Amino acid sequence: MPHSSRKMLTMRAGICAVLLLLLNVLTIPCCAQTTASPGWPVIEAGLGQKASGQRLAAVRVLGLIPDDPHAAELAEKALKDTSSSVRAAAATALGQMHASGADSSLKQALNDKNLSVVMAAAHALRLLNDPACYEAYYAVFTGERKNDSGMIAQEMKVLHDPKQVAMMGFNEGIGYVPFVGMGWEALQTIMKDRKDGAAAKVALISALATDPDARTGELLLTASGNPNWALRMAALEALAKRGDPTLLPRIEPRLSDPKHEVRYAAAATVVHLSDLARAQEETKTAQKALSAKADEPLATNAMMQTDK
Repeated sequence: MPHSSRKMLTMRAGICAVLLLLLNVLTIPCCAQTTASPGWPVIEAGLGQKASGQRLAAVRVLGLIPDDPHAAELAEKALKDTSSSVRAAAATALGQMHASGADSSLKQALNDKNLSVVMAAAHALRLLNDPACYEAYYAVFTGERKNDSGMIAQEMKVLHDPKQVAMMGFNEGIGYVPFVGMGWEALQTIMKDRKDGAAAKVALISALATDPDARTGELLLTASGNPNWALRMAALEALAKRGDPTLLPRIEPRLSDPKHEVRYAAAATVVHLSDLARAQEETKTAQKALSAKADEPLATNAMMQTDK
C-alpha cells in the first residue's frame, strides 16, 4: 500500500475516534438527564397520600431541589391542595427554589382564604424580587389595599379577619424570623400580646422595611407611635433599613420615648439617617463641582470668541 494511502487511512481512523469520543461525551449526560431519579417515585407517592401530613412532608422537601422544572411543577400543583398547610408549604418551597416561572401562581395564592398561605406566597414573591409581596404585607397589616392594580381584584376575606392575624406566630407562613435584632424582653412582650397579633404585626413591619412605596413610609412612621413598645421598636428598625433621610424630622420625637429600648433604636435610626443625609449632600456638592469644572472650557471658548 502506498505511503499516502496509509497516511489517509490513519487520518480517517483518528477522525472516527474523535467523533466517537464526542458522541459519548454528548450522549452520556443526555442519558443521565432522561433517566428518572429513584427519588422521584418516593416524593410523588408522598404527594399522592390521603393523609395531609404526608403530603405536607413531601411538599416541604421540594424546596431542596432548585433548578428542576419537575420540582417546580409539583410545588405549583400543590398550591391547589385542599389542605392550607400543604398550600403554604408549596408556596414556601417555590420561594426556596427561586422558581421565577411560578410568580403568576404565587400571585394567585395571595387570594387564598388562609392567612398562612397568603404570607407564604408573599414571602416567596419577596425572594423572587416581585413587588407584589409588599402589597400583600401592607394589605394584611392595614386591612386595606394600596391600589387595585397590584393584587387580584377579588376581595380577600382574610384581610378583615383579625382572628387569623392574631393566630400567626413568630414564623408561621412567613418563612423567616424577623426578630433577630430584638432583645429577650421585646420577645416576651410580643409573646404576651400574641392574642392581639403582635408577633404577626412585628413580622409584617420588618418585611415592609424595603418597600419603596411612600405610603409604606407613612405606615411605618405611624407604627413608631404604637402603644405597644415592641411594635414601636420594630417600626424604627424598619425605618433605619429603609434609609430615607427625609423622614428624619418625624423620627426625632421618638428620642424621648419612655421605653429605653425604643429611645436607643430611635437614636441609632437618627444617626444612620443623618449619615445618609450628609453623604447625599456631599455627593450633590461633588457633582456640582464636577459639572462646573466641565463647563469651564466652554466658558473660556465663549470668552475667546467674544474677544475675537
